[in-house]
Amino acid sequence: MKKRIIILGAVVGLVVVLWTGGWFFLAGMVRQQVEALALADGESSPQLVCGRLDIGGFPFRFDLDCAEASLVTGDMLVTVPSIRASVMVYRPNHVLASAHGPVQLADAFTGLAQAVNWQSLEASLRIENWRIARMSTVADGVEWTDALFGSSLIAAIPHVELHLLDIPEQHDAEAGRSALAAYLRANDVEAPGLQLAPTLAEAELEITGLPDDVRNWGQAPLLQDWQQAGGVLRIVGIRANDGSADLNASGELALDPAGYPTGAITVDSLGVAERIGPFLEEPWRTLVLGVPGADGRHANQLNFAGGGISSGLVPIAAVPALF
Repeated sequence: MKKRIIILGAVVGLVVVLWTGGWFFLAGMVRQQVEALALADGESSPQLVCGRLDIGGFPFRFDLDCAEASLVTGDMLVTVPSIRASVMVYRPNHVLASAHGPVQLADAFTGLAQAVNWQSLEASLRIENWRIARMSTVADGVEWTDALFGSSLIAAIPHVELHLLDIPEQHDAEAGRSALAAYLRANDVEAPGLQLAPTLAEAELEITGLPDDVRNWGQAPLLQDWQQAGGVLRIVGIRANDGSADLNASGELALDPAGYPTGAITVDSLGVAERIGPFLEEPWRTLVLGVPGADGRHANQLNFAGGGISSGLVPIAAVPALF
């Protein structure tokens, strides 16, 4: 009996040692991967730097804490006080994340300086067969302000949520391509500059032609790869309504070989033309929203082609290539 107890204790001790060694080995690999993001150039791929990086959660979790985070992509600098991500050892395909604000946004080219803060922000990501099965972000008490001169409120959103869902029937295993459905809902949006009363805003989108294996994301420039795969952004519906004005839009967009958006968006609205009058003068307002009908509703189709936007056959503006 004593010998069996000794053997059992030795086995348990060995398991503990192996588990501990495995956990610290994987934690070291995670640290290396995150620290490698700081070596990116910030142009061809975003550069993420953590002022302080901690990895804990032993023995059954991996908790990654990135404090004083900064993200550089092109001319844009984004700073975040704290980002936290957690994953259970026995469920490595499901990541839970949270962040503390405010996020500071600065554009060196345009001089933009803005901040986004919130009371709570949580996110989750679930991977199945290396495809995104579901990604969700939920935030409460969001405030978006212009910080260039003091602090001026741009918009306040008591509750907002964004969900990305895999569309299994559109998965092309042979081509290695998948599709995602996106749903955004923002409750009681207020924007003083646009005189928005509490507004319900929703958006339903579908994105096709994405690489199905998330391990391949970033190996090739995303937009070029998406264009070559024939990817399409399908705007199922964008809707906003504050009780006195409403806006609806739908359509499809893609990219041509030169990187210019191509496609069309149909816009239907009531009361929006009057609301944006101080910000968009005629004839541009009518060119964008269309001529009102007998019921007062505006309807129009915006066409994207060859690096420009047109209202019918009338050019409105140039659009830069996206790659």
